[in-house]
Amino acid sequence: MLERSSSRPDDEGRRSRDDDAAMAPGVRTELAGFSLQSSSDDDTNRKNMALLIQLRWTAVVGQILTIGVAHFWLGISLPLGPMGAVIWALVLLNVLSLAWVRYRPEITNHELLVALMLDVAALTAQLYLSGGATNPFTSLFLLQVTLGAVLLDARSTWSLVALTCASFVWLTIAYRPLDLPPNPLSNTYSLTVTGMLLGFVLNAVLLVVFVTRINRNLRDRDAHLAALRQHAAEQDHIVRMGLLASGAAHELGTPLASLSVILSDWRRMPDLAANHELAEDLSEMETSVQRCKSIVTGILVSAGEARGEGSSPTTVTAFLTALVEEWRTARSAHTLYFTNTFGEDVAIASDVALKQVIFNVLDNAYEVSREWVELIAEREGDNLVLSISDRGPGFAPEMLAQLGKPYQSSKGRAGGGLGLFLVVNVVRKLGGTVTAENHRKRGATVRLVLPLSTLAIGGGFDA
Repeated sequence: MLERSSSRPDDEGRRSRDDDAAMAPGVRTELAGFSLQSSSDDDTNRKNMALLIQLRWTAVVGQILTIGVAHFWLGISLPLGPMGAVIWALVLLNVLSLAWVRYRPEITNHELLVALMLDVAALTAQLYLSGGATNPFTSLFLLQVTLGAVLLDARSTWSLVALTCASFVWLTIAYRPLDLPPNPLSNTYSLTVTGMLLGFVLNAVLLVVFVTRINRNLRDRDAHLAALRQHAAEQDHIVRMGLLASGAAHELGTPLASLSVILSDWRRMPDLAANHELAEDLSEMETSVQRCKSIVTGILVSAGEARGEGSSPTTVTAFLTALVEEWRTARSAHTLYFTNTFGEDVAIASDVALKQVIFNVLDNAYEVSREWVELIAEREGDNLVLSISDRGPGFAPEMLAQLGKPYQSSKGRAGGGLGLFLVVNVVRKLGGTVTAENHRKRGATVRLVLPLSTLAIGGGFDA
């Protein structure tokens, strides 16, 4: 036996660092989720504050009309000066609120509560000047309570309930009585019933209009949060897969190096070198080992290096031509038809991750359509468009609906369906999009749209 020496790298320390790094994605996702939640809540609160401002404008117009009808048409004597002052105070509050909302960096639950309490105070002041608790428009207190129940947290809502109840009780004790004129139209019972009807209609209409819009804001917030959480989960999944791939590549490096040393020693043994058939097998084995080592190196570069560190300057045409030739050679496949209609060439960076993305799509197409696969490169404005077509059975409808989701596979393999998931997320990182469609008769096309600005040297993935 020939003695062989092979230095084994210190994998223990590296595995320890990788294990520590594996803890980071979940923490980053949790912190990102908290940030996204806060940002989405602020956007929703800002929209809801805008709705409260609109409701206050409605209250101003409604109060002006009600006071005008009661005083000038029904002949009910009202203190126009103080009631007008309350209306002007509401107008000033709204003008200040519009400027405040525009420049305020964050709208909180507490600020929504203050806005509703100011509205309750203004309503209480107007009711105090127009009959107190005997005024049928006291039912508008319920509008404020309902809005509070929808907009605020439980503690703030109960604070608003306490304020409205205290205001109503105070109006039963302290108020300015109405001076009703002696004519049939101003009969107390008739006016009370009419006011109750108007108050009910006004409450119902405002509740339907504003609560519906508030609920729409909340639904939009929930949908936005769900999409952001899904995106964060996908990013976490990708990071974990990258760590796993990097760890696997490191672990495979040592046995591959050992195999390379063994094969090199075998080739130098006279007995084996004299056997041409064995020599050819050894040469093929060495080629396969080198191919495996190249794949492992590519995994490590994709997982561990920032874009530009493992890239080299090239052009769109040169990059795609070299990619097609490498794919054909590695797969011993000559049924890939490449058409380049990109036009005037553009300088870009040769990116390992982008090359792997295109390889994944080509591999998927070749697996279902070994007799014909087509790659077309086009330019649409400032985008590079790559269309990969095959003559396979096409995508199932549920796969098209869930394009880019993990574990969506038609091959029935456990853990399958990650190829397109990675393709979609890498292209999305580059600011592009991935779409897929089935042909009418047979086959499918996957379309990659990539902004040239991110492919250019200096562009690329966001951190």
